Amino acid sequence: MSFSNEMKIFAGNSNKPLAEKIAKYLNLQLGDCEVGRFADGEINVRINETVRGHDIFLIQSTSPPVNENLMELLIMIDAFKRASANTIAVVIPYYGYARQDRKAKGRDPISAKLVANLITVAGATRVLTIDLHAEQIQGFFDIPVDNLWSYPVFAEELRKREEIVPEETVVVSPDVGGVRRARRMAERLKTSLAILDKRRPSDNVAEVVNIIGEVKDKVVILFDDIIDTAYSIVKGAEALKKAGAKKIIACATHGVFSENALERIENSSIDTVYITDTIHHEKLPEKVKVISVANLIGEAIMRIRKHLSVSILFR
Repeated sequence: MSFSNEMKIFAGNSNKPLAEKIAKYLNLQLGDCEVGRFADGEINVRINETVRGHDIFLIQSTSPPVNENLMELLIMIDAFKRASANTIAVVIPYYGYARQDRKAKGRDPISAKLVANLITVAGATRVLTIDLHAEQIQGFFDIPVDNLWSYPVFAEELRKREEIVPEETVVVSPDVGGVRRARRMAERLKTSLAILDKRRPSDNVAEVVNIIGEVKDKVVILFDDIIDTAYSIVKGAEALKKAGAKKIIACATHGVFSENALERIENSSIDTVYITDTIHHEKLPEKVKVISVANLIGEAIMRIRKHLSVSILFR
């Protein structure tokens, strides 16, 4: 009598289109699972096929509405654990609460650590995510965490869609904290690197104090991990335009687009914004282009399943 752990892919409600693309890349069908609501709003999960002894990959972004999607994820993990799944790897393309990774002032919570604890206690055996806002969040987990980087996907698409001449292009980090991320992109595109020196008088508000590097008469690629209210990236674009930038392209892995972010982007000096599909949006303006990370996630899942290196994807 032989036995092998079958792999199954399931998805919550946060980003079904991305989950379907990942399943297609892996040549699999999404598992039969219903995530609904009881009359009082409580989440109801029903798994309509056997998962006993199987290796489960559960795809769910904790994107807005963050608390709804996070609770869905936790209840789904618990359901699979109680259904005797062999392993439960949670694929969280966008990890909510990642910006609360430290105590910025007295009596602040460290919510990223709390979320990590919840996911682990619920029964997850592995986490796969993309461009964590703070890479040290990997250390908040006592289970393996694979933090994928989106820069190879952006670099490939930018070469196809834009005229990238390395000598006439500069990759700009929107702040000092994002230099490592921007440097990877600059190395992939073989361009120079610049940094915006900013200060934050309050949450979601940024003022550019200085530009470190040469941007005059160059195509600028502003590379960040998150666009939330878009205040920071729009202010950065204004400073770059004043400094003589010829064209401004913004790239961000996660397009949260809170409040009037899309309106601010439309009225800004940014020429084009590229985001990935880690967060699902029904409708976006013409200026915003979406690049899929489904193949990247699918390849990582396949490598995890076959016990192969994931880091080799970024060499």
